[in-house]
Amino acid sequence: MIRMARPEDVPAMLAIYGPYVRESTASFEYEAPTPAEFSRRFAAVTAQYPWLVFEEKGAVLGYAYASAPYSRAAYSWCAEPTVYLRPDARGRGIGKELYDALEEILFRQGYRVLYALVSAENDASRHFHEKRGYVLRAEFPGCGFKFGRWVGLLWYEKRPEIVQNPSSFPRPWMEIVQNEEMLRDILDNLSIF
Repeated sequence: MIRMARPEDVPAMLAIYGPYVRESTASFEYEAPTPAEFSRRFAAVTAQYPWLVFEEKGAVLGYAYASAPYSRAAYSWCAEPTVYLRPDARGRGIGKELYDALEEILFRQGYRVLYALVSAENDASRHFHEKRGYVLRAEFPGCGFKFGRWVGLLWYEKRPEIVQNPSSFPRPWMEIVQNEEMLRDILDNLSIF
């Protein structure tokens, strides 16, 4: 089931994220954040953006959140979604469900442009985003150095079907999803159970 992430989920989410940092180029970080740093990031992100987890039988199998790709005011309608799954959760549609819910909340908040930054070596993420309607907008060959080699970055973009000029800045996600019941309503509308 998908639910709102809570501070007590930080250890489980960090356990999922750590191997991506240590063993892959899916993350360009060199060292996994400490629990204190991950908690700080969680608090900073959730002040404005959604952070969801997929839980099964009491275990967190994956999580998804969004953040700001840029800091200038004119970019306020842009968000960068991210998803991480445990290895045993891949290929089960969990990432798709998390992204469906995340995107729906972001669009309801008022975000109009979603950017996904994907390591050029991460074929699974590339295919995932393309299947979800993200369009490749830019490629930056060899812009990151990790594990003794240069790694490229792919920049994907997705927009809602109708883009109107905004009348206000995007609202904090907790105004859209005030509780688990409101999240259930959004998931029911998306046919995610």
